[in-house]
Amino acid sequence: MKLPFRLLQFAWLGLASLTLLQAADKKIILIAGKPSHPPGMHEFRAGVLLFQKCLTGFPGLQVQVCSNGWPTRMIDGKSVDDNSVFEGAAAVVVYADGGGGHPAIQGDRLALFDRLAKAGVGLGFAHFGVEVPAGDPGAAMHRWVGGFYEHQFSVNPMWKPAFEKFPDHPVSRGVKPFATHDEWYFNMRWVPGGKGVTPILVATPSDTVRKGPYVYPQGPYPHIVADSGRAETMMWVYERENGGRGFGFTGGHTHRNWSDPSQRKVLLNALVWLAGLEVPAQGVESAPDEAALTANQDTKSR
Repeated sequence: MKLPFRLLQFAWLGLASLTLLQAADKKIILIAGKPSHPPGMHEFRAGVLLFQKCLTGFPGLQVQVCSNGWPTRMIDGKSVDDNSVFEGAAAVVVYADGGGGHPAIQGDRLALFDRLAKAGVGLGFAHFGVEVPAGDPGAAMHRWVGGFYEHQFSVNPMWKPAFEKFPDHPVSRGVKPFATHDEWYFNMRWVPGGKGVTPILVATPSDTVRKGPYVYPQGPYPHIVADSGRAETMMWVYERENGGRGFGFTGGHTHRNWSDPSQRKVLLNALVWLAGLEVPAQGVESAPDEAALTANQDTKSR
């Protein structure tokens, strides 16, 4: 049966409009690091898949997950970086092990992230992903997100900071006071004067926390102890001079803590903000069930 021309025209226009709408969506790339640590810890893949699920249907946003490290493809039987996934991205977030093995500083990837940052792409790093070596990688993190974890300058105790007050910022919308026991890093190495940095999650470590033990090396470090009574930043956002955005989130060691509504909300808000979209007045709402919270964890030996 032939459809009337007018009906066909309307159908084509509708399909074209839908295609244009989808093409206009902001794309965010979530890079989950390779498995590490015992079960329930550093569950990068499970974490980013949970974030993706929570953001499904958010207007104007597409979330793409790259599991188990940097995206790759096979060429002539060899695995090579597949940087095509970053084309058209509004934001990229790395939730992975860091330090000298940080996925964003290997080979020519640092230069790639510099190009993304200069193009205004939002960049975010979570938990171990905020740590890079001092020197060129640290300088790059200053350009991208305004701060980073520096070995034996910053510290990584297991503790339960009480986050009670939040700044008037889109990433804080709808976030209520909360506290989760986790490996919350503090004493970041900031850009000079903290220019462009807005602290989001702030708490004051007790003297006991400052004296350690830290996870590694266990300390105590005299310069950390000497700052007794000072409030510390465990999550921050950054606005670059070119208008690009960044954030650092130091928690996320323990996967179960994503069940806390406010910890989950502040991270989801940050993803939406990083991509350049408007964060809802009450923040990004999500209510994953128990199955979603426990799904996709890596198979690990204890």
